[in-house]
Amino acid sequence: MASLRDIKTRITSTKKTSQITKAMQMVSASKMSRAEMNAKSFVPYMEKIQEVVSSVALGSSGVRHPMLVSRPVKKTGYLVITADRGLAGAYNSNVIRLVSNAINERHKSNDEFAIIAIGRIGRDFFQKRGYNVLDGIVGIPDQPSFADIKDIANKAVEMYSDGAYDELYLYYNHYVSAIQQDVTEKKVLPLTDLKTSSKLTSYEFEPSPEEILEVLLPQYAESLIYGALLDGKASEHAARMTAMKSATDNAHDLINNLTLSYNRARQAAITQEITEIVGGAAALE
Repeated sequence: MASLRDIKTRITSTKKTSQITKAMQMVSASKMSRAEMNAKSFVPYMEKIQEVVSSVALGSSGVRHPMLVSRPVKKTGYLVITADRGLAGAYNSNVIRLVSNAINERHKSNDEFAIIAIGRIGRDFFQKRGYNVLDGIVGIPDQPSFADIKDIANKAVEMYSDGAYDELYLYYNHYVSAIQQDVTEKKVLPLTDLKTSSKLTSYEFEPSPEEILEVLLPQYAESLIYGALLDGKASEHAARMTAMKSATDNAHDLINNLTLSYNRARQAAITQEITEIVGGAAALE
C-alpha cells in the first residue's frame, strides 16, 4: 500500500495538472469562439462565388476549361488538414485514419498518389510511414488569413494544372458544434460537381467567359481550401477544449479518490498508533 507521503505527492501533482488543463480549456474556448466566427462569416462568400462560377460555367454554351473536365486518373492528390499539436482528442487521428483507409483501398503503390499535408501531426505521420508526401506545411496561425495560405492553395491548384496529379481530394474536420466535428472528404478538382440553382443567373461578359473562368476557377478552388482550413481550425479548438475539459474532470475525480485513500491511510495509521499506546500501557500494568 502506498505511504501517506506518496499519496500526498500524487494529490499535489494531480492538482497542478488540473490547473494546466483548466487553463488550456479556457484558452481553447476563447480561440474557438473567434475561429467559429471566421468560419461562419466565410460561408456567404463561398456560396456567392459558387453561384457565380456555376452560372458562368454552366450558363455559357461552348465554354470549356481544364479544371471543369475529368481526365484519366493516373495519380490522385490528397490535401490533408491536421493540427501542429496534439492534446485534441481524436481530432488528428480521425482524419489520418480516413486518409489511410482511402489510400489503402484505392492504391497499390506510392506512385499512384501524392499527399500535401497541412499540420505537423499529419506530415510526420505520413513521412515516417513512407508515404509519398509532396509537401508538408506547418506553423499555420490559429486564426489564419487568406494571405497565410494563398501560396499553399495556389501551389495545390497549379500542381493539378501541371499534371502532378489528375484529381485532388481534401480531408478535414467539419465544424458542427463545440462537441461535434465530422471528418469530411471533399473532391476539389476537377470541378465536376458544381451545384446549380433552379435558375442560373445571366451575365454579360467583358472579356469572354473563357478568360473570366481562367481567373475565377483557380480562385474558387483556392477558396474551397481556405474554407476547409477555417473549418478545421474551429474544429481543432473545439476538440482541444473538449479534451481539456475531460482531462480536468478526470483529474478532479482522481484527486477525490486519492484524498479518500489518504484519509483512510491516515486513519489507519492513527488507529495503529493508538493500539500500540494502549498495548504498551497494558504491558506496564
